[in-house]
Amino acid sequence: MARILIIEDDPGMRDVLEETLMPAGHEVWSAVNGQEGVALFRAHPADLVITDLLMPEKEGLETIRELRSARPALRIIAISGASPEWRVLEMARKLGAQKTLAKPFTPQDILEAVNACLER
Repeated sequence: MARILIIEDDPGMRDVLEETLMPAGHEVWSAVNGQEGVALFRAHPADLVITDLLMPEKEGLETIRELRSARPALRIIAISGASPEWRVLEMARKLGAQKTLAKPFTPQDILEAVNACLER
């Protein structure tokens, strides 16, 4: 299927994403922050990136900008548990994320978002 890079600082959420995507046939890599994620993307280009937005080292909006400049057509899903008043998911869409999901979400939600992004 697809090569997917997960950038997520919460180990539990990372595990849930991996455990959802790998049985669906996807090849999955994971990074704990944007800095590590961008480096991993350069070493192993992915078809799709799922990134959290609030992380240490390099936050998700900066990560999206950097990944977009490296590959403008990259498919990106932004996820966040931030309060809606912060509007980070809206900002991620403006920076080019095709899909956004507010935490908490279900495994089915992420699979549907991944499938929608990969169909484009």
